[in-house]
Amino acid sequence: MDCCFKDGNKRFRYRACAIIIEDGEVLFAKNELDDYYYSVGGAVKLGETVEEAVIREVKEETGIDYEIDRLLFFHENFFEGKGGTLDGIIQHEICFYFLMKQKGIKNFNCNSTTTFGGHEEMCWLPIEKLSQYKAYPQFLAEKLMNPSNEVQHIITKDF
Repeated sequence: MDCCFKDGNKRFRYRACAIIIEDGEVLFAKNELDDYYYSVGGAVKLGETVEEAVIREVKEETGIDYEIDRLLFFHENFFEGKGGTLDGIIQHEICFYFLMKQKGIKNFNCNSTTTFGGHEEMCWLPIEKLSQYKAYPQFLAEKLMNPSNEVQHIITKDF
């Protein structure tokens, strides 16, 4: 069971996300239901560590066994869903972003789907042009240009 619950038009999620970088590009996911890119990862399951969750999620979404390099960001994210699957739902997410060790692989056999059933694909976006994409979380466009050696705590309120 995912560490997620809904109360009326509000939803809480505990997430584990991967930052996978190859050749100056970072891996994002995109689906046919939404008009934006989003980080690779997903909900932590009850009884699962956040590290176990990110490894599982990356395997599910890419088909590749990645290893964690280090934790980069702890993100408290508050936003209202606009369009697509989250329209009008107030979101509260706690998310850990892990830098994954490089594999030198950029082609995936991806057959994953979203929680809401839409087909999902993996997309490589150039870090230097990331701010030109509708890609979430938006702080990655700036933070990946000059990553810190320390874990950063980021709070985003977009409503």
